[in-house]
Amino acid sequence: MYMYRSIFILFALTIISCNDFENIEVDLSNSLIIPKKYTINYSESEINIDGRDDESQWKKAKETSDFIDISNNVKPLQKTYMKMLWDEDNLYIYVRLYEKHIWGDITERDAVIFKNNDFEVFVKPTHVTNYYGELEINALGTVWDLLLDKPYRLGGKANTKWNINNLKSDVFISGTINNPTDEDNYWSCEISIPLNEILKINGPNYENVKSGDIWRANFSRVQWEHDITDGKYSRKKENNKLKREYNWVWTRQGQINMHIPENWGFIYFNDKKELNKKFDLKIDIKTEQYAYALFEKIKYQELKYLNDKSIGKRIKFNSSYLKTNNITAEFIKTNDGFLIKCINQIDDLIYTINQEGIIKYE
Repeated sequence: MYMYRSIFILFALTIISCNDFENIEVDLSNSLIIPKKYTINYSESEINIDGRDDESQWKKAKETSDFIDISNNVKPLQKTYMKMLWDEDNLYIYVRLYEKHIWGDITERDAVIFKNNDFEVFVKPTHVTNYYGELEINALGTVWDLLLDKPYRLGGKANTKWNINNLKSDVFISGTINNPTDEDNYWSCEISIPLNEILKINGPNYENVKSGDIWRANFSRVQWEHDITDGKYSRKKENNKLKREYNWVWTRQGQINMHIPENWGFIYFNDKKELNKKFDLKIDIKTEQYAYALFEKIKYQELKYLNDKSIGKRIKFNSSYLKTNNITAEFIKTNDGFLIKCINQIDDLIYTINQEGIIKYE
């Protein structure tokens, strides 16, 4: 009898140790953001930067869809669209911002440009590190460029002394600027960004851009309501407080925060043969985005308590959204923080994200 009891206890302990996973339900509704894609066609000649898109090469570039609200799909009050080209040396961007009252008062390089209405570029050439570049320009053509080692919410710091060497930009005004007595049409901005300046973000041993390369990027328009006092524009106030600005973007961020690179779109450097070639990603975007959604919940939201689990603790996530997309996901508590592991059961693709937001593919 004693022998049978011992065998039973050993069997029970074996089951418990093999089933060390805790299962929890997680709500992933409204968590999936599918970033947009854009094909950058090749320009056979260098673009003259003058704020206009009247050169023949720009006819090769496809216009993006109109910008949308940063956190939802609400239609903005004014239209914005852009397009891009590239050559061996530069990334070219043209943006048109329709605006009835064009104004600006910031003229100092590397001042905080988004205190004016502005256009912003965010670009990340690799997923291997968290580094990315940011560029802001107002209607006066004043520039602010900065480099971030990682997003602010991860403790990132901005290097405002970083400059994009040989950057070229110019603004064209269809109307007048800083004249509240009339209504304007639009202002447009044309930009030439040297590719090697962005590639340096990857480190000194970077490879030149080639057709087929894919970067992450997003583009934003900051728009303030305004007051007019003594013939001058200023940002609108209510109860002596500035009204919140509008943020209109190319691809939705899901919240009012441009510094979430995982929600940026994909830009593809096309070859010279076929315009607007459609491209496939080398990843499963749904698996990746659900992995990032879990990261957000564990790092900042309702699953933060998982950070207090003991080292080695493993937790499986249950969600109808994961099940529908044939994805399994688990949390692993590590010495450094945590690891999220998502597996696409169809393609047998494995995605892991650590506590720093660095994603790896297997």
